[in-house]
Order: sequence, then C-alpha cells, then structure tokens
Amino acid sequence: MEIQKGAELCFQQLLNNSCRKPTLHWSKAVLLYIVLFCISLITVALNLLVIISVSHFRQLHTPTNILLLSLAVSDFLVGLLLMPLEIFRNTTCWVFGDVICSVYWYLTGNITCASTGIIVLISVDRYVAICDPLHYPSRITVARVKLSVCLCWFYVIFYVTLYLKDFLIKPGRYNSCYGECVLVINDIAGTADLVLSFFVPITVIIVLYMRVFVVAVSQARALHSYVTAVGLQRSLNQTNKSELKAARTLGVLVVVFLASYCPFYCYTLVEENVVNDSSAFFVVIAFYFNSFLNPMIYALFYPWFRKSVKLIITLQIFKLHSSDTNIL
Repeated sequence: MEIQKGAELCFQQLLNNSCRKPTLHWSKAVLLYIVLFCISLITVALNLLVIISVSHFRQLHTPTNILLLSLAVSDFLVGLLLMPLEIFRNTTCWVFGDVICSVYWYLTGNITCASTGIIVLISVDRYVAICDPLHYPSRITVARVKLSVCLCWFYVIFYVTLYLKDFLIKPGRYNSCYGECVLVINDIAGTADLVLSFFVPITVIIVLYMRVFVVAVSQARALHSYVTAVGLQRSLNQTNKSELKAARTLGVLVVVFLASYCPFYCYTLVEENVVNDSSAFFVVIAFYFNSFLNPMIYALFYPWFRKSVKLIITLQIFKLHSSDTNIL
C-alpha cells in the first residue's frame, strides 16, 4: 500500500531502521479488507467441500477426482494461509520476523507451483480420457495418479528449495528496513522461473486442450453426420449441445488460467523481477485468485458435487455407511 509522509513508524524504538506504517483511508481499507477476506473465506469453504466430498464418498475415488482432491488441497492452503498473509504483508507492518517471512515465501512457491503442476496432470488425464478412451482405464489408474501427485510435490519442493536457496539461508536479506517482508528475484532466477513455472505449463495445457478440443469436435461432427443420415432429430440436438458445452468448458479452463497467471509473470518482467511494492499486491492477489476459481471450474459443474454438498450441509455424512451413498 502507498506510504504517506509523516506516517508512524512500525517500531518506534528503531528510528533509523524502522519502516513506516502503511496508511490507507479508513473507508478504502475497510472495503479492501472485506472484499479480500471474503474471497479468502469462500476459497477455503469451496475447496474444503471438494476435499470432504472426494475423500468421504467411495464412488468418487476415481483417478480424475484424486487429481481434483489434490488441487483442492493446494487451493485450500492458498485461501487459508497465503491470501491472509499477503493481505497482512501489504496493509500493515510485518511483525513476524525474518524467519517467518522466508517460510511464507517458501510456502507461497510450493503451494502455487503444486497447484500449477496438478492442473497440468488434469489436462493429461482429460487428454487420455478423450483422445484414447479405450486405453484410459489401464493407463490412468488410481495408483498411478497418486504416484504422479507425489512426484509433482517432490519436484516442486526440490525446485522451490533450489530457487530460494540464498533467501532461505539468509532470511530477510532483501528487506530495506524492519517491518518489511519482501522477495527480490534476480534476472537469471526470474528467467528460469518464467520458463519452468509459466511457459512450460501453459504450453502443455494449451497443446493438450487444443488436441482434446479438436478430437471432441471431430467426434461430434461424425455423430452429427450419422444422426442426420438416420433422421434422429432428438439425438442431433443432444449432439449440438454437447459440442457447444465442450467448446465452452475448454475455453473457460484455458482463459481463466491465463487471466490469473499472466499478470504476475508479466509484472515481474516489467518491474525487473522485484516483488516488493504496492502494485505487486494486486497482481499477486490475481495470481491467488485462480485458487478461488478452480473449485468452480473443476467441481461445481459436476452434478455429484451439488449432491454431495447437500449431504455435507445436512450432516448426512455422519450417518452409518454414508460413504457408500450413490452419489453419481
């Protein structure tokens, strides 16, 4: 947030080394807090519902839903930890010390990269399911999906540890005064992160989903020709609806992902990879906003999710054998 002249110091006893307290007009501050914390709470609630649904009901223990569960866990942590801490970091003095600051940035890297990696796994899952449906049951199993998720997290932990090695060894090295928690990314590390965390996942997702889209449209057109030949108008209408739904869903997946992630990486390039000012706050929140949208895109559109939410809200899941409920 913008710091005004004459603002109070974060630590009055450190006149020469203390940061100034960020100041906002009270009306703007209240509105900002309400909006952002509501987004954070909704993110936590929606992803928690996904976690409970997939974990509790046995029918939902499928490879695709295991990926949705993994994504929901990472997005749940974004809403529970990263969003509130990011709001606190940019609207008031950082009072938790340099070690917690380094932990915050480390968790930020791990959770957001894991979320991206799982979205890539979901795109691979959908690619095999639609483009090679006959071999899908044998190639995409629950055991293989669980292994892929574990490998994804191990890779993310290794990558982020290597990426933030210097910052973890010397916490607070980029702080210009006490009461600040910032991260400065050099050109080499920033370029590597741009390639590994943005361009590669984006390329994989776009290529796979475009392939899925082409296959889905070609199949719909083939069925369109068939039902036209046999004169089944009702089937024709269903085919048209399926084609439009597939196109719309795939478009939403790609556009939302790009809209959430592009601003952050574009900003780091323009601002020489420095994440330490008020402008970056809104870019980072947009970066996290993808975690708010993920459960809506990947879960709310599924009928089983709406049914499971009703059972959860009405506490039916506490009944004996409720896990065996027919949820599909």
